[in-house]
Amino acid sequence: MIDRQKAEKAVSDLLTALGEDVNNPSIVDTPARVARMFQELLCGRDQDAADHLSQVFPLEDPGLVIERDIPFYSLCEHHMLPFVGKVHIAYLPRKEVTGLSKLARTVEVFARRLQLQERMTKQICLAIHNELDPEGVLVVSEAEHFCMSMRGVKKPGATTITVASCGVFEDPAQQEHILSLLKL
Repeated sequence: MIDRQKAEKAVSDLLTALGEDVNNPSIVDTPARVARMFQELLCGRDQDAADHLSQVFPLEDPGLVIERDIPFYSLCEHHMLPFVGKVHIAYLPRKEVTGLSKLARTVEVFARRLQLQERMTKQICLAIHNELDPEGVLVVSEAEHFCMSMRGVKKPGATTITVASCGVFEDPAQQEHILSLLKL
């Protein structure tokens, strides 16, 4: 939970340290707006993916499930700048499936935190594996990191891809098969 008063004061102090006049009518409400923004962008810290993934439906021989191109945005924990992209999820259910929206909500739970892409990809994979008990899970995340695009090395358009797998999809041949279906 974000302490809005402390966050507002911290933003006000930062603006002052950067040489801004916090009494400027254009900036006077900025600390409150920034505090509300961070409360929204970091709301995943207060959520549990299990709450979403616990809703399942029995299904005989469900076969492979792939949901691709789930958009996300997150904040890099190193620079607090955004990284944005897509997550692709493949899982092989045993006898139950979850609603497709629940996979997207699981992505949101982990993206809405100060985060590293590598960790987020693994967290999504483990949450699905632990809650749904499928035969296997493979999660691929693709993202552009603004800490590389707008500062530092300044290479806009560079994409980072991370992969996490559990169960039968830890087998490289199985991974290759899923990645070919995703066309990555």
